Amino acid sequence: MRMRFVGLAMAGLLAGAGIFLTFTGEDLSSADHVDPPQRTDPAADGTPDRAADLADIFAFAEGGNLNLVATFAGPAPKDNPAVFDRDVLYVFNVSTDGDATTTEERILIRFGSAGANNFGVRVEGIPGIGTIEGPVETTLQQDGAQVLAGLFDDPFFFDSQGFRETLQTGDLRITSGRDTFSNQNITAIVLQIPLDNFNATGALAVWSETKRFGGQL
Repeated sequence: MRMRFVGLAMAGLLAGAGIFLTFTGEDLSSADHVDPPQRTDPAADGTPDRAADLADIFAFAEGGNLNLVATFAGPAPKDNPAVFDRDVLYVFNVSTDGDATTTEERILIRFGSAGANNFGVRVEGIPGIGTIEGPVETTLQQDGAQVLAGLFDDPFFFDSQGFRETLQTGDLRITSGRDTFSNQNITAIVLQIPLDNFNATGALAVWSETKRFGGQL
């Protein structure tokens, strides 16, 4: 199971991706790109579970909407296709009562066939709406909510070379002039949902996970 955590104040911009948070003094286990390597790193496994390898999550409130993004199966070269796997369940867990250890809303996403050689996406449990489904690589709209699943330019910015050099030398070598994720693609699920649909009584907290049916590879 892959998990990432983000905290979000109702009135503010959210916390970004690639982070680890603690709530109420308790540590929460989390995953990163190619983590755990025994299941997702090609260097450790000749058949890595790319579809279940959750990369980053983003969550932010804007224009009366909550925007949720989960990226996975990347980064990958520009000429690689998106990764859709009908046997992986993607989940956004949302706490709405100000207690980040509870989950009041669970949004479930799965991919499946949508005609010959085509994939579709099904999103269930959207607060105030229910289910939206349709083809991937298409903006699906219903009752003020939007869903888009497909291939995107990887939005994460990081200098991996500088990070490794910093660990080796003890001197800060990270620079904004290098981006390891530049010109890399990633598969993503993007949701936009009206904030009022959540009926929140406190600050929102968001965390995401993937689950493979039948067990991990």
